[in-house]
Amino acid sequence: MTGSPVSSGGAVRSRVRERRGFARRSPRPFGRSSAIPWIYLAPALVVLGGLLVYPVYQLGLISFLEYTQAQVSGGEPATFQGFGNYAELFGDGEFWRVLLATVVFAAACVVSTLAVGCALAVLLTRVRAVPRLALMLAGLGAWATPAVTGSTVWLLLFDPDFGPVNRILGLGDHSWTYGRYSAFLLVLLEVVWCSFPFVMVTVYAGIRAVPAEVLEAAALDGASQWRIWRSVLAPMLRPILVVVTIQSVIWDFKVFTQIYVMTGGGGIAGQNLVLNVYAYQKAFASSQYSLGSAIGVVMLLILLAVTLVYLRLLRRQGEEL
Repeated sequence: MTGSPVSSGGAVRSRVRERRGFARRSPRPFGRSSAIPWIYLAPALVVLGGLLVYPVYQLGLISFLEYTQAQVSGGEPATFQGFGNYAELFGDGEFWRVLLATVVFAAACVVSTLAVGCALAVLLTRVRAVPRLALMLAGLGAWATPAVTGSTVWLLLFDPDFGPVNRILGLGDHSWTYGRYSAFLLVLLEVVWCSFPFVMVTVYAGIRAVPAEVLEAAALDGASQWRIWRSVLAPMLRPILVVVTIQSVIWDFKVFTQIYVMTGGGGIAGQNLVLNVYAYQKAFASSQYSLGSAIGVVMLLILLAVTLVYLRLLRRQGEEL
């Protein structure tokens, strides 16, 4: 004999409540308190610890010691100097001059790289398949070129005697590496040339992920291409732009190869020195390894501060990172 509808409905509701209670009681396998994600990340963390943490520790340790060629060869023991190396470094006027030049040069490189990369990324969405493929292959070729090779090629292009650039521009035997600002400009062009493909490809991939209906609606409303980029694409691509900006800051702030190769180790009388080349000169040319390590620590702290401040400003604006 079948039960009444009321009793059947009550049984069904009871089973639903039991199932819901069981679902609430069952633990989440990948909850926040679970150790499983850390187990998966452990191999990568071990590798990063060996490749990053230990060298940074050694860099910081040497910066607090008196560590010159005498200590390297074992002729004298290394002695603890505390903050003496940093006091000597901060008391050197040349350090502050090089730091200012590094900041200005890196900022110009970052802005130029982002501008060129974003403009070409938008261009890739406007051209047909064949020109798009040719532009991407050319950009990836520049990106894959070693820094030493690219710097040497640019020196040949701008050579005062045999370079084609001076002939095309009618500059005669003008030397681009003789003047301080022209040398920095030449290095900046090479840095942008080998850096913009990363920004171009990354931003282009982000643009392709934006729904076409959004761009079509903005165009139908009469928005110009600049307005579409500023008001539609840039806000939607903010997380991608954060990544490429931070990476560009890190890469351009620690430029070494281009400056060293194209200006002959820092230019005439060190007029084109940046912090990385300055640290190299202190550590290896002058055998002042402790001062070179102190410069490396200062560079690390500056990059960490810039990255954290930039991320904090974005978080204040409500961006999800």
